[in-house]
Amino acid sequence: MSVTEPAESAKPSALFVCVHNAGRSQMAAGFLRALSGGAVEVRSAGSMPAEMINPTAVEAMLEKGIDIRGEKPKVLSNEAVEASDVVITMGCGDACPYYPGKNYQDWELSDPAGQGIEAVRPIRDEIERRVRGLLTELGVQPVS
Repeated sequence: MSVTEPAESAKPSALFVCVHNAGRSQMAAGFLRALSGGAVEVRSAGSMPAEMINPTAVEAMLEKGIDIRGEKPKVLSNEAVEASDVVITMGCGDACPYYPGKNYQDWELSDPAGQGIEAVRPIRDEIERRVRGLLTELGVQPVS
């Protein structure tokens, strides 16, 4: 009789969705990656993604020591939704689709597009607070 190793449990996964995928969802993805220490699979997407990430969101996150310049805007796909345990829409109302059967949350947040750093910081800080709550919900201890 051979002893087998138990199957490695899959990481929980989250998908952040906003319309333009150029600020809010990238900030949330950046926080979740950093605070989970790789214990959560993270995705972000938009229903109508922008050409590039919001530079003010990048600046606000760099103030926290998190570099999100690699978070290129991506198109929302059914595959990304199906691969995620939780789907979080971010202040986009009817522009973001609803996927029945998923752990679905809607985080109403102001849009950082066109805002200066003073307006983006409170949005960033609220996103961090909510991501920390999400980690608790997923049973993952924050690394910082």
